Amino acid sequence: MDDQVDRGDATATAEAIRSGVSDARAVTERAIARIEKLDPGLNAVIHRRFAEALAEIDAGLPDGPLRGVPVLVKDLGTQVAGLPAAGGSRLFSGDVADRDSELVARYRRAGMVVLGTTNTPELGLNASTEPTLHGPTRNPWSAAHSPGGSSGGSAAAVAAGMVPVAHASDGGGSIRIPSAACGLFGLKPSRGRVSPAPQPSTLSGLVSGHHAVTTTVRDSALLLDIAAGPLPGDAYAAPTPSETFTASARRDPGRLRVGLITALPDGPAVHPASAGAAVAAARLCERLGHEVTELSAPYRTAEVGPASAVVMGSDLVARVDARLDQLGRQLAEDDLEPFTRLLYDTYSRLGAADVSRALRRIQEIGWEVGAAFRTVDVLLSPTLAQPTPRIGLLDTRRPETVYEHASVYAAFTSVHNVTGMPAMSVPLGRDGEGLPLGVQFAADLGGEGLLLSLAAQLEAAAPWPRGAVLR
Repeated sequence: MDDQVDRGDATATAEAIRSGVSDARAVTERAIARIEKLDPGLNAVIHRRFAEALAEIDAGLPDGPLRGVPVLVKDLGTQVAGLPAAGGSRLFSGDVADRDSELVARYRRAGMVVLGTTNTPELGLNASTEPTLHGPTRNPWSAAHSPGGSSGGSAAAVAAGMVPVAHASDGGGSIRIPSAACGLFGLKPSRGRVSPAPQPSTLSGLVSGHHAVTTTVRDSALLLDIAAGPLPGDAYAAPTPSETFTASARRDPGRLRVGLITALPDGPAVHPASAGAAVAAARLCERLGHEVTELSAPYRTAEVGPASAVVMGSDLVARVDARLDQLGRQLAEDDLEPFTRLLYDTYSRLGAADVSRALRRIQEIGWEVGAAFRTVDVLLSPTLAQPTPRIGLLDTRRPETVYEHASVYAAFTSVHNVTGMPAMSVPLGRDGEGLPLGVQFAADLGGEGLLLSLAAQLEAAAPWPRGAVLR
């Protein structure tokens, strides 16, 4: 019975604990054992709080919907009290969080048990998780391949079965890219759905958001019910849903109009396997009764990338400068990886007018993409233009390799960060090496319920494996 609990998702694990089939301490001890056994080969978990977690269980957990379920938290933009909060960067490696982020506090109030934090590229600025500070995280499906980024540590941990769910964040595809690479379900919520408190999001909050990587749709829905909702004073908030996300995942989506996009005329070439996965998903949608129409991309990748880069680059400069002020010194040669240093130097030269122009373009792109939802309910595309990269392809020590390849992996994802619209990666398909492929569905602002309803229907019609085998 314990083996069945371990193979279950977070929802099933919580039900087993609630019914007395298992208990929180036993579940957590087995999760700890799996981390200790598997992580040396994957390097997904960078900071651990096992003793503290067990002590919290013994003291009594809140009686929430996921009481006793273990979880890991990405080390970027979210704090766990008592653990380092470096964001994969040597410059920030001395920081230790003095309190939980609001999201982590909500996880705890739901009864979840925080076991530690997961690896991320330096300040989230890579589509692969290979920071100099902690070393690369490897994909549980193939140790030679990347788990994606920037939530690669969280995705690797869930795909390997260390924990049933893990926190993730997404500023250009950082939930969806690792979900696609690791065969997981990954939903990026609408702008403002989850509060970033207590870390001011500044300009980057326009394009980034927090949620999770999961093995099942119902886990993602329940976690979003737990995490969603603004704090008083948040700069912006997503539209209030008419029902819980869990309820959305349980209902039929109805007949949807699906717009299929398989090419980017001004973007990178799309691998036949990636395009083929999206076409196969479209055919599945048709068999489920949906109407599919082929569309041209309602945006230009050559405009999305620069606009997003200005917003994220401005935030990078502000964050690094604030850290240097805190330390009372100038930037040292080895504080930042070469790629991050190049970005810092580049965006330090921006003026206010440059930022204003980028923000204006972001709004225009939002209107352009939004116009597509007058004729379709969801947009369908590959998640990744090319299959999962091998470790070392996106090498931040050689900025030219990141510039050459990184945009390929965010070509379909970053536009939905710019627009603030929700988008999800669904694990449907495999590439020629047997690695997972993801397909992306996007909806209009506030459309997470619609996406979850469709995802649950797809999951029932074409179930995907819950986990990977290290090769």
